[in-house]
Amino acid sequence: MRVALLHAAAALAEIAGCFDFWSWLRLDRPALWLAPGMASLALFVGLLAFSPAAQGGRAYAA
Repeated sequence: MRVALLHAAAALAEIAGCFDFWSWLRLDRPALWLAPGMASLALFVGLLAFSPAAQGGRAYAA
């Protein structure tokens, strides 16, 4: 259950971070939109680091 929650939280952080960068690039948002995007992607990496290597690799290889 813990691994599933880690992957779900990591996926949400990745989506939020990518959306912030996309918004800045395509919707002409101010550069301040990049700060929460970078923080969200850093959270994604941190959460993925806590998951077991075999399961994390399989989940994000697909």
